[in-house]
Amino acid sequence: MNRAAPESVTHLIEELSRLPGIGPKTASRLTYYLLRAPDEQVESLAEALRDLKARTRFCSICFNITEADPCPICSDEERDAGTICVVEEPLDVLAIERTREYRGRYHVLHGAISPVEGIGPENLRIKELLERVRGQPVREVILATNPSLEGEATAMYLQRHLAPLGVRVTRLARGLPVGGDLEYADEVTLLRALEGRREMS
Repeated sequence: MNRAAPESVTHLIEELSRLPGIGPKTASRLTYYLLRAPDEQVESLAEALRDLKARTRFCSICFNITEADPCPICSDEERDAGTICVVEEPLDVLAIERTREYRGRYHVLHGAISPVEGIGPENLRIKELLERVRGQPVREVILATNPSLEGEATAMYLQRHLAPLGVRVTRLARGLPVGGDLEYADEVTLLRALEGRREMS
């Protein structure tokens, strides 16, 4: 415990340090920035955090983050319900939507298979995806998991379980760097990866 700082300050630094991508130094800078910020700004941030937890949920169909259930994409009759793009995280949906070309629907797994981290298929929204494909007239499932070891393992697992259901299973083309995350790819790269997707066998 740092005796030079009040307990409330060290507590906020510790809490901010738990966030992904924020280390102790950044957490300290943010904390001291908030101490100097106007009360209205701090209140606005606190309200936004409360709203985030109170108003958002997961769509019961695709498991994307939403305030309405089903989400706007699943509710949109103009979207192609016969094509499902499977992604690891909600941020990946935003990345693909930036291309403004994909008109199908999504399914968010909330992670990837990773034995090292103790994440198996049962920890992801895979069962729900298979039920969706069985219960709806789906023609194609696009596997848009990240081009990492975990993403590839997840894509292979999904392909093995989707193929017997008689659906076309495709994988994004290799415009994406191996080990990269979908959310950081630019629109042109993502569009080329979507257009060049290949059949999985």
